[in-house]
Amino acid sequence: MNLEYSVSDSEQHKMATNRFIDLANELKNQGLDPALISGSIMTASSIYATYVAAGNEGTLEPTGIDKVVDLYRRTLEHYQGVKRAGLEGQTAQQGTAANDSGEQSKD
Repeated sequence: MNLEYSVSDSEQHKMATNRFIDLANELKNQGLDPALISGSIMTASSIYATYVAAGNEGTLEPTGIDKVVDLYRRTLEHYQGVKRAGLEGQTAQQGTAANDSGEQSKD
């Protein structure tokens, strides 16, 4: 994939993430267990994070491992917050639609 310079880092990140999700869904549709796929993605991420930090011939020291773990944790926490906010927004929209139709919302 050849990306133009006008595409922001954020958009490139989103595009790359979506490609991994597409691949994961493709593997799931081929019958692989989603937990196995998730573990495989985590292993691939570990391998690539090591490559980015230390190259093909290097390894991470314990402090480097801690940095990767901390980054992964922050990323996971961020995504959970985004997902929660989206779910809460859906619930609020459903409540508004229910109120508009005369139904009682579950507040």
